[in-house]
Amino acid sequence: MKLLTSTVLAALLALPAFSDTISVTLDIINADGAPDGFNRSMVTANGTYPGPLITATKGDTLVVTVNNLLDDPTMRRSTSLDFDGLWVNTADSFNEGSSFVTTCPIAPNASYTYTVPLVNNQTGTFWYHSQLSVQYVDGLRGALVVYDPEDPLQDLYDVDDETTIWQVGDWWHNSTLPMLAGYVATGIVPVSDSGTFNGVGRFNGGPEVPFFVVNVVQGIRYRFRIINTSARNVFTMSIDSHNMTIIETDGTATSPMTVNSIDMLAGQRHSVVVEANQPVANYWINAPYVGGSPARNLNQNATLSRAILRYQGAPEEDPTSPMSLGPADEELNALVEANLRPLVAAPAPEPDINITLVLDVTAGKAQWNVNNVSYLAPEVPTLVKILDGANSTDDFNVTENTFVLPANKIVQIIFPPSEDDEEHPFHLHGNNFWLIKSNSSQELNTENPIKRDVSGVGSTGTIVRFSTENPGPWFFHCHIFWHLQAGLATVMAVGLNETREQVTPTQAWTDLCPAYDALPSDLQ
Repeated sequence: MKLLTSTVLAALLALPAFSDTISVTLDIINADGAPDGFNRSMVTANGTYPGPLITATKGDTLVVTVNNLLDDPTMRRSTSLDFDGLWVNTADSFNEGSSFVTTCPIAPNASYTYTVPLVNNQTGTFWYHSQLSVQYVDGLRGALVVYDPEDPLQDLYDVDDETTIWQVGDWWHNSTLPMLAGYVATGIVPVSDSGTFNGVGRFNGGPEVPFFVVNVVQGIRYRFRIINTSARNVFTMSIDSHNMTIIETDGTATSPMTVNSIDMLAGQRHSVVVEANQPVANYWINAPYVGGSPARNLNQNATLSRAILRYQGAPEEDPTSPMSLGPADEELNALVEANLRPLVAAPAPEPDINITLVLDVTAGKAQWNVNNVSYLAPEVPTLVKILDGANSTDDFNVTENTFVLPANKIVQIIFPPSEDDEEHPFHLHGNNFWLIKSNSSQELNTENPIKRDVSGVGSTGTIVRFSTENPGPWFFHCHIFWHLQAGLATVMAVGLNETREQVTPTQAWTDLCPAYDALPSDLQ
C-alpha cells in the first residue's frame, strides 16, 4: 500500500468539499455604445461595457470560451483574455492569457477555451480584460468574483451579490489605433475623455446621462467590491456621510480598517463594508480621477465621475448636496496603503535573491525602460521558447527583459525612489507578492505585510517579495497599459526545467501561434 506524503495529504485536505465547473461563453464583438453619452464602436464581451459578470465559488474551475467575432478595422481584431489577480498553477500557465508571454492571441473568427482551476482556496475580487496591446481601452473588461462560503469576515456584512460590485474606469471617445499612433508620434500619453461607474459616465458639454444608482435599505450592511478597471487613471472613492471599512485587498482578506476615502490605482481592488446608517435620502458616491493633464482633453471633468447611493424610500432624483471630490481636508481619513494588514498575520520570508528595477522614460518618446531596457513583445511567446528548450537569459531577446529565476526561492524586488510624478501600478501575473515597503510610506514591514498583486511604484520607493514555488513565465508590468505598450514591463521566468516538466499544452493552444502568425497585419 502506497502511503501519502505529508505534502500530498495536506494538499488533499485543503481541497474544498465540493467544486463545480463554471462554463462561460464570451462573444468578443464590436458593438456601438455611449457609456458617457458619446456614441462609438467598442470592443465588448457579449455586446456590453463592462462585460458580463463572471462568478464562481472557492475551488471551482473556470471554463471560459472566447469567440472572436471582431470586425472593426479601427481597432485590433485579434484578442486575448487575462484573468487579473487569479493565481495560476504551472500546469495551467498556458491558459494564463498574456499575449506573447504565455500564449498567442486569438485570431478573428476563431475560438479558444481557457480552463482555469481556482487554486489554493483563492477567493476575492478580480476582473478580466484583453491582454493584447491596449485593446481593453476600447471596452473589453469585466468583473470576476470568487465567493467564499466560509468567509471569516461574513459577520460584518449582510449583502454581497451582483448588485454590490462597483467597476470604475477611464473612458475614451477615440479608438485605440489612432490614439496609440498619436502616443508614438508625440510621447504624450492619451488623456481620457471621462470616467465611468459601472459603465456610466459624463463629459464636459455632453448629455446628462443618468448617474448609476446603488440601491440600499436603511440598517443593512453592504459589501461593495470596488475594481479600478482603468488603463491609466487613479480613482479616489468616497461616499458622502458614510465610512467604508476595508476587508479585502486584491483577493487578500484584511484586518478591518475604517476610512472615508480610498485611492485606487489601475488594476487594484478593494472590498469595503458600508452600513446604511444615515437618514433616508440620496447621497453622492464620489469617484473623481486623475490621469494626465485635463488641459490635454477639454472633455474631461473628474467631478462628473460619480454615482448615487439611494436609500429605499428616497425620491428618484439626484442628491441635493453639491458634487464634491470627497471629504474636506479637516474630515479626511484616507487609506494609507502601508497601514493595510492581513486578517491572518504572518511574516514575510527572508529573500534569497535581490533584484533592483529602475524605471525611466526616454524623453519625448513613447518609450519606458526597466534597467535601461524597453520591453518589446517577442514574435515567439516566452512559454513556447521555454517548452522548446530555453535554458538561460541568453535564449531570450534582450528586449524581452526576462529574468530567469530558480524555483522555490524568495525574490525581493526593489524599486528605488524616483523623480517621476506618476505612480506606476506594478502587477504580477499568476501570483501575488508581499508588500514590504509601500510607496505611501517609508516604513519597512516584514512582520505582517499585506499580500496583493498590484502596488504603486514612485517617488518614495517600493519593495515587494514573491515566492518562486510556482514555476512559469509571469508577466510583471505597469498596469498603465499605455506605459506597458511603451515597454514598462519584465517577465519573471521561474524554474525553466520545472516548467517543461509540468506544462503539457493542448493542441488548441499550440494552434494559436501559427494561426496568428499567418494573419495580415491589419487582422492581428
